[in-house]
Amino acid sequence: MSPVAGNKDFQQFNLSEEHEALREAVRALADDKIAPRAADIDETGEFPWDVYEALRASGFHAIHIPEEYGGEGGDALAACLVIEEVARACGSSALIPAVNKLGTLPLMLAADETLLKTYLPEVAGGEAMFSYALSEREAGSDAAAMKTRAVADGDAWVLNGQKSWISNAGVSSYYTVMAVTDPDAGPKGISAFVVHGDDEGFSLGTPERKLGIHGSPTREILFDNCRIPADRIVGEPGTGFQTAMRTLDHTRITIGAQAVGIAQGALDVATAYAKDRQQFGKSISSFQGMQFMLADMAMKLEAARQLIYVAAAKSEREDDDLTFFGAAAKCFASDVAMEITTDAVQALGGAGYTKDWPVERMMRDAKITQIYEGTNQVQRIVMAKKLLGR
Repeated sequence: MSPVAGNKDFQQFNLSEEHEALREAVRALADDKIAPRAADIDETGEFPWDVYEALRASGFHAIHIPEEYGGEGGDALAACLVIEEVARACGSSALIPAVNKLGTLPLMLAADETLLKTYLPEVAGGEAMFSYALSEREAGSDAAAMKTRAVADGDAWVLNGQKSWISNAGVSSYYTVMAVTDPDAGPKGISAFVVHGDDEGFSLGTPERKLGIHGSPTREILFDNCRIPADRIVGEPGTGFQTAMRTLDHTRITIGAQAVGIAQGALDVATAYAKDRQQFGKSISSFQGMQFMLADMAMKLEAARQLIYVAAAKSEREDDDLTFFGAAAKCFASDVAMEITTDAVQALGGAGYTKDWPVERMMRDAKITQIYEGTNQVQRIVMAKKLLGR
């Protein structure tokens, strides 16, 4: 008998009762308030303020904020469960909790207590949203090549430059912005700042015309001699790039959770359709070709979900191998989501290609999960470096 088989203390992995209750609560809200709105959100491309209010009223809009700052104090797994269940109904709406975590986590990792007390309660109370600004037109995967500058000027910093592909730009009140403070120091010359949407010299670019996630606005943000108080720096000067990378180690997992949720929604639709659709005198679910397709979709989805949950646990503990698992979870889950949503369209045939069914939207929404917070090619570079000890 193996040592594991004979271990009476061994327990099968399960979510806690609290996490299961959270999943049920978010799913009920998503089914009631979000799913009926998803097609309209996609069609109009408008930010869903009604969905935001429903999430805010339930404490799901920023569940990660600690209790001492007025938040729910949800752990990393709780944040993933919220994002997964919202994404199952609407990929755009899932970016409300996801982007709030992405924007505020640099502060939680590196800011002083004054900044935390200034901004986190507003986000926790639903009075403001927070976005994250790292990428630029010519500094996407190569984020350290950014050109946006922040120059000290007395009791202020003056920012000039631009940031690209900023999620929820224009609806967020605050932005965590990475900028070069020492151009001769490479990545160690980058610092992080909090910029307000109403700061003089701050402006928004034209909304991007995107393939999917239409209900989450994506725009450039621009700085033209944007002067901010000196105390809005996050951490010490020169630590911004390190903070940005640490942030992504944690938040890439939430993008994986979004991907899992979108894929689950597509699988649900495809399974129900296969049971109902009649061809050749019987349900298409009785054909082995369809059965194998659905089985493969479900198998890969569950593998992705388990990887996300393990990575979330590592995020909560800040394990040494978090960087690898964060990249692996995001990469695998998003690749799986793209495959499952594409197969869901195929399973529905001609119906799947129309907007009468949600799977074409889910396929379009899934694609971005392979791209943002680091393309999946970059995730593979990250994983390889960790494997090779570089």
